[in-house]
Formats: sequence, C-alpha cells, structure tokens
Amino acid sequence: MYTPNQRIHGAPALRTPTPQLLRAALAAGWRDYRAAPAFGLLAAVLSIVAGWGMIALTAWAGHTFWLVVGVFGFPLAAPFAALGTYEVSRQRGLGEVPTIRHVASVLWAERAGQLPPLSALMMFMLLFWFFLGHMIFALFLGLKPMTNIMSSAEVFLSADGLMMLGLGSIVGAGFATLLFSICVIGLPMLLDREVDYVTALITSVGVVQANPVVMLGWAVFIAVMLFLAMLPAFLGLVVVLPWLGHASWHVYAAMRID
Repeated sequence: MYTPNQRIHGAPALRTPTPQLLRAALAAGWRDYRAAPAFGLLAAVLSIVAGWGMIALTAWAGHTFWLVVGVFGFPLAAPFAALGTYEVSRQRGLGEVPTIRHVASVLWAERAGQLPPLSALMMFMLLFWFFLGHMIFALFLGLKPMTNIMSSAEVFLSADGLMMLGLGSIVGAGFATLLFSICVIGLPMLLDREVDYVTALITSVGVVQANPVVMLGWAVFIAVMLFLAMLPAFLGLVVVLPWLGHASWHVYAAMRID
C-alpha cells in the first residue's frame, strides 16, 4: 500500500517546457485513458451530473445569470476533478496497475497532507468568482426583464449584455490564469513529492512566469477543449476531462528532472 512517506522530499528541478513536450504529454495522456479508463470515466460522469444539476437548479430558480457564471466558472474546478487521473498516470509511470480502490486510498491518505489547503484555496477562488460574476451580472443586467436563456437570449446581445459578457470574460480569464498558474505544476507535485503547498504553489507560478508563451498556450488549449466539451450537454467531458487530466500529469512528469 502506498504511503506519503515513500515520496522524495523537496520540490524537483524542472526543465523548460516546449510545444513538443506538450504534444507528447497529450499522446501519453490518451494512452493512459485508454489503458485505465475507469477513474477518468467516474470523474467525468460526476462532472457531467454536476453540470446537469447546475442547469436544473438554474431552470428551477429562474435565474439565468447563475448558469452563465457557472459555465464560465466550470473549468476552474477541472484541476480538482482531475486529481484521480494524475494518480492513475503516476502509478502507470511506476509500472503499477492502477485500480479505483488504490487511487481512492492514495487520495484519502492525502487528507492530512498538503492537498487540502491547496484545494481549499481553489474552492475559495471558485466561490469568489461566483460572487464577482453575480455582481458583474447585476451591474449590467440586474434590472433587465429576463427569465431564462431560451426566452431572453437577446438580452445578452444588447449593449449592456455585451459589456457584461466582455467584462465577465476578462475577470474570468484573470481568475482562470491565476488558478492555472497555481495548479498546473502545484497539484501533481503534491501527489509526487513530500513538499508543502506554499512551495508547490510558488514553484508552479514561477514556471508559468518564466515560460508564459508555452504555458499560457497550454492553458488556452485546456480552456477551449473544456468549453467545447460542455457544449453538447456536458457530454464531451467523458473524453476531454480524463484525457486532459492524464496529459497534465505527463506535462509535470516530463518537466521533472529526477
């Protein structure tokens, strides 16, 4: 049975990311998903159900803005949803055969480690985005007559609606960039090494700052793929979420200098 004490202490040295490294990570991530699909499928199904629940709650409450904010905020939670795929790829890299029970036991063992504080920070940022998104919506469209997207979509095409979408997109992109910078290296590092979450966070942000073109290009690719996956009633997440989760681990693993 895996225990955190088996991990190497301290943050690893990291090589410079390249477009070739990202392409190789995507290919490796797809191989992992095909070889061990169970956990990725489970995470994807839970995410789809959460998306459907968000739509149902929005329709029941009659507040369209929550759906708009939720759709833009949904990718912010993707790194947390993909934690299990990181562990599957880690185990496969060690030559082990991953099982849902083993992966779940590893994640459960982290409850007293450094993942919970970083996860709490991610959740705080997601909730703060919902708060700001609500405020932006209320600022521009709070007095507009609207019940739901299907019957009032034209409100979003008004001058106020377009301004709301523009400002909301800018603020959302800022949140997404910050969260990506924290998680892209920080989350897999916490599963891989015995290191405190502040060190993992600082290391991750430093990698993005030192390689903005490649790393932000990777962030844009992830955001676009997740957005497209959500269009067909969130069903595209069955493929995209596990694939990108496995690939994200391989980005870290390929950059790590053991």
